[in-house]
Amino acid sequence: MKPLTHLQIDFMGRRNIAFMVSALLVVVSIGALLFQQLNLGLDFTGGTLIEVRYGAAPSLDSIRQLLESNGFQDVSVQTFGASTEVLIRLQQAFDPEVGNEVVNLLSSNGDSVSLVRAEFVGSQVGDQLRDQSGLGMLVALGVIMVYVALRFQYKFAVGAVIAQLHDVVIVLGVFALFRLEFDLTVLAAILAVIGYSLNDTIIVYDRIREMIRGSRIDDMPMIFNEAINATLSRTLATSGTTMLVLVALLILGGDMIQNFAIALLIGIGVGTFSSIYISGALLIPLKLTREDLIPTKKAADEEEEELP
Repeated sequence: MKPLTHLQIDFMGRRNIAFMVSALLVVVSIGALLFQQLNLGLDFTGGTLIEVRYGAAPSLDSIRQLLESNGFQDVSVQTFGASTEVLIRLQQAFDPEVGNEVVNLLSSNGDSVSLVRAEFVGSQVGDQLRDQSGLGMLVALGVIMVYVALRFQYKFAVGAVIAQLHDVVIVLGVFALFRLEFDLTVLAAILAVIGYSLNDTIIVYDRIREMIRGSRIDDMPMIFNEAINATLSRTLATSGTTMLVLVALLILGGDMIQNFAIALLIGIGVGTFSSIYISGALLIPLKLTREDLIPTKKAADEEEEELP
């Protein structure tokens, strides 16, 4: 094997600083989740959903203020598709006449407003969504751990799962801290973040395993640095182009997918960081050694016997 090339960035030398930053972010996120809690959307809490159509694009702030000033509480207003289609969410019991009441109120300013639909989302459905979504994330993390353990080694699996938990907790913490609405689109974004972060982690792990098996040195921090630097350009290019698309969605996509784009932007940024400093650097305190990846003499002899 060729000697290790000159390192561009000493990632492992800064791992303790990175661990402290991650620990601080996780503690703040857990604190926000415990004390402020998530601002659950209508998908989880239940309530009334009203869709109206305007003749011309309205001001969403004016709609919200008008409804709140007339006794409607916990009002959420956003465009739905076209700029003239408005989706109004009310966290209150459903009334068959509430749709007409809202339309009459919005039309009182002289605007042309028509009712498209008025629906009730039950709290029981919300409870089921919350429970099943939490179970889905736990199952996803469990499958990830089994997959990485089988493909690499159990120490890699521990690092990968801790990295995924790290990413999920921070995204949830940001939404709790800033009281951003958490709905099914955000949940979908979190599941996408898990997959995206895992992909980055697997690429780094593949290179680490390759370099450990091909190197004759036992300096794990040096090997990890070389592996991460070798994959850094690919990681930054992928993350950068993805974030450009998400910024475009955030600016141009409308209110309907705003929180989805925010969750993905945070998740991809944190996931890129964790694929280096959590899933990668954690292999050092987990005491990964060459012997963990190189088969014993008995296993190697058995593999040779199986070859034709």
